[in-house]
Amino acid sequence: MSLLWSSRARAFALSAAVVLFAGCASTTQPRATEPVKVKVFVAAMFEIGQNTGDRAGEFQHWYERYWKGATPIAVPGALQPVYCNADGVCGAVLGMGKVNSSSSMQAILLNPKFDFSQTYYVISGVAGTPPSRGTIGEVSWATWLVDYDLGHRWAPEENKAGEPTFMPRKGYEEYRRFKLNPDLVAWAMKLSADTPLKDSDSARAYRLRYPQAAARRAPFVGTGTHMTGDTFFHGPGMSNQAQYIAKLYGADDYVITEMEAAAVTLVIKRTHGTDRVMSLRGAVNFDQGNPRETTLQHLDPAPGETAGGFAETVENIELVGSRVVDHIVANWPQWQNGVPAR
Repeated sequence: MSLLWSSRARAFALSAAVVLFAGCASTTQPRATEPVKVKVFVAAMFEIGQNTGDRAGEFQHWYERYWKGATPIAVPGALQPVYCNADGVCGAVLGMGKVNSSSSMQAILLNPKFDFSQTYYVISGVAGTPPSRGTIGEVSWATWLVDYDLGHRWAPEENKAGEPTFMPRKGYEEYRRFKLNPDLVAWAMKLSADTPLKDSDSARAYRLRYPQAAARRAPFVGTGTHMTGDTFFHGPGMSNQAQYIAKLYGADDYVITEMEAAAVTLVIKRTHGTDRVMSLRGAVNFDQGNPRETTLQHLDPAPGETAGGFAETVENIELVGSRVVDHIVANWPQWQNGVPAR
């Protein structure tokens, strides 16, 4: 009897220990969290100081509208953390320039903490504009994104006078230009074209230095080709070359010069396509000087000779963009499977 009881007791004790161990193991293992289902991702390129409470850069107005107090989500390989709200609106500062911004975007897109399967993207920031096409404080939705850098260039003095000094390079056809979804651009304009925009006395005075009618306009919401280049080009010659490249590639008129959108879009294209990509830029400078200043004077202005209107423009970008973001989120059943018919 004692031997039988002893055998049964040992078996019971062993069984209990196994159950206890399994229970402990299940409680100590971390529970897998569901990835954040991102409805809209807003990408800015830089911020000045903090995300709130000081001078605003490209991210601050977005942050204060959607993520104030949100917990930052660290992403290895990205320049800055991602912020998300309960409505599925996320955003981050990617960094300036093509390499900086696109590497951050790729790290974020490939991170398992997020589900980008149905995401709309707003690539936003400040930019320059040719005085023949735009003005300080305007906000522009891109119809095309064109890479300014990919190709062959040579010095003007090594060419026949007046002829182009740029030639496309073969092999770049799939990533030197992107035509953004026309239906999405049309939706963006429909929702935001009548947005009341901020302006400043300094910007109004600065515009009067230029003779072009477009340059003298009050801020407006428009569309056109955004030219992406790591080269921060200045002067009528470089501006004319940008317009030449846009036309060479069959794109719309060049209206915005910036440094990131085509590169960021290429990364998105390789993971999720470009049907849901939007590029939104606000002009804070002209891409050339007025007739009474040289290109170098325009590039390196004396104190008090800058355009002004920066604070108003970064606010305008968010005022315009948030109309589209809010509409998509509020009407998600109609948007989640693709851009709806207008």
